[in-house]
This record gives sequence, structure tokens and C-alpha cells, in this order.
Amino acid sequence: MPNWNQLFNEVKALGSPHDVLRRKYLAALHEETKRNIITYYSGWLQKPSFPGGAINDEDKNGFMTTVNGLDRSLGLDLILHTPGGETAATESLVDYLRKMFKGDIRAVVPQVAMSGGTMIACASRVILMGKQSSLGPVDPHFGGIPAHGVIEEFKKAYEEIKQDPAKIPVWQPIIAKYSPAFIGECQKAITWSEQLVRDWLATGMLAGDEKKDEKINRIVGELGNHALTLSHARHLPADTCSAMGLKVEMLEEKQSLQDAVLSVHHAYMLTLSQTPACKIIENHTGAAFIQSAQVQIVQTVK
Repeated sequence: MPNWNQLFNEVKALGSPHDVLRRKYLAALHEETKRNIITYYSGWLQKPSFPGGAINDEDKNGFMTTVNGLDRSLGLDLILHTPGGETAATESLVDYLRKMFKGDIRAVVPQVAMSGGTMIACASRVILMGKQSSLGPVDPHFGGIPAHGVIEEFKKAYEEIKQDPAKIPVWQPIIAKYSPAFIGECQKAITWSEQLVRDWLATGMLAGDEKKDEKINRIVGELGNHALTLSHARHLPADTCSAMGLKVEMLEEKQSLQDAVLSVHHAYMLTLSQTPACKIIENHTGAAFIQSAQVQIVQTVK
């Protein structure tokens, strides 16, 4: 018979009702796919003031926690729900996961994976989406200012002043708000993000495709062209993503898979809206890395 302390530890291991619910449906999804499942959920919609909601270097600890102990030969289904974040952190996470699973990664987007989340999806071999799912532009930002917008504004100022020098007083206070190196940093950020997407598509999703270069140019052009997407918050549905050349498989094509994915998604939405959790990285065995406004919790499976 277990003593009080053993029972207390068992209760702690079980977690909250939200933990139990999530893990029930994660296990069901694993049974459906026979692949490793890792979820990457941000609560930026429920808790927009939480500073750690975006992709950052701290997330590497979460992925190391959840990758540990998995049978990597089963590949990885990575469920993404994120607003994006730091380009450097995104690059590091993709490099790590690709090495761990030898590129056998399917990205699953039940609702939204924007910016850096879209970049991670592009690094997979296929993206699973539903009619309600969206990716987003990959144009980089500096403190909320779109790099493409800065370049466009600078070019517009140059052309207008070139045609009519009398407009110098109009443009001078606008251009003066940018530091001398800021324009160059914006261009480097654009080049960096576009090159990452190009490389990941060429070595993953579109490797071996006869029209690889043509498709990559179109994908990068449409995802990264601020003039086309108009807004960093633009939501790009599955049919748009497929039309530009991304390999997209619709969840609706297999009802049991769609049901399993959406059950997991709804369980995470309940957790993020009803608990202090702000970011959750978790696998189908129950190992989890959970961040909240008060505390960071690491739960491992024994």
C-alpha cells in the first residue's frame, strides 16, 4: 500500500485536470499516427502581455525535454500554434529538430502559425492544415516595425526627393527617426529570413522536385513580399499556401486524423485560457515544459 508521500507524488505526476485532458488526446493522436507528437503552443491570444509568448532561445530547453527518450525513428509530427518570434531562435530550433529526426518532420497547423511559425512549417516535409488553418508572411520586424516597410518608405522618399527637392522638408523628420545603420539592418534581416526559407525548402519539402527553383522563388516571393501580403498579420489559408507551391495536406481528407488533431488543439486552448500557462511544449508521453506568468514547470516521465 502506498504511503501518504507516495500518493502525493502520484497526484503531482498526474497534474491538473487540464494536464490529464491534454495527455489523453495526445496519446490518442499518437495512436492514430504512430508517430512522435510534440506540441508547441503559445498563449499569445489569451495572454498578449506575456513577454515569452514568441519564439525565443528558452524554447530550446523545452524541445530538449520533450525529445529526450523518444524513438526518433518514428519521425515527428510537430503541432504549431505560435505568433512567430526571433529569427535566430527559429533557425536554432529548426536545426536541432531536423538533426534529431533526420528531417522526418510533418508540421501540423490546427489554427495559426505566423511569421517564425510559418518558417518552421516550411522546414518540414509536408504541412497538415484544415480549412480553418492559416500561415502568415515571414517579413521580419524590428520592435514592431516591418523591415520591408522601412525599405519601402526610404525608397519612396528617395524617389520623391529626386523628382522634387522641395519635398526634403517633408521627408526629413520622417527619415530622421531611423538611425544611420537601421536601413542596412532591415535589408540584412530580410535577406536572412528569405535565405533560411529557401534553404529549408530546398533541403526538405521540395528536395528532388523538378521545378524546385521555380517553386521556391514563388513561395519566398509571396511569403516575404510585403507589397503582396500588405500586413504582417495577414492570414494565408491552406488553399493559398498550396497554390504558391507549399506541400499541404488537408486534415479533412482523413476524418479520424482531423478529429484527433482538433481534440488536441481544443484541449490546449482550454488550458491556455483557463490556467496561468502561457506556453506549452509537450510530447505524447507526457513530458512537458510549461511556462506561466508565475512559474516555469518541467514535467518528465519516469
